[in-house]
Amino acid sequence: MEPITINITILKPIQKVWDYFYSPKHIVKWNFTTPNWHCPKAVIDFREGGLFDYRLEYKDKSFGYDFSGQIVEIRDLEYVKSILNDGRMIEVYFNKIDETTTEVVEVFEPEEQYSTEMQRVGYYAILDRFHKYVENN
Repeated sequence: MEPITINITILKPIQKVWDYFYSPKHIVKWNFTTPNWHCPKAVIDFREGGLFDYRLEYKDKSFGYDFSGQIVEIRDLEYVKSILNDGRMIEVYFNKIDETTTEVVEVFEPEEQYSTEMQRVGYYAILDRFHKYVENN
């Protein structure tokens, strides 16, 4: 299946965007699709070869899943490549537009269980929540 690409522009400096994207204290504040979901746990060993494990679940605990994997490559303030536990790759690019504007681009291999469009919408909802969180904090 073709990789899915989503992107968003954030009106904050690249260092802040980078820090908020990979800091567990921030991840738990934005890493979910809708208000009836949350991210009660985010653990990350942010280094090449390091593992990450994020728990996403309905607030009523009726359903949830772990989003986990390993970081393969890091280019500081530019790029992170990870492989999920199910073998799919995810790449995140951080593009400095100017001193106060950053573009985030995510490229990921879709899973086979859900439609490509459903995955695109879900990932974009999380990225949009991230965008709003960074700009408002």
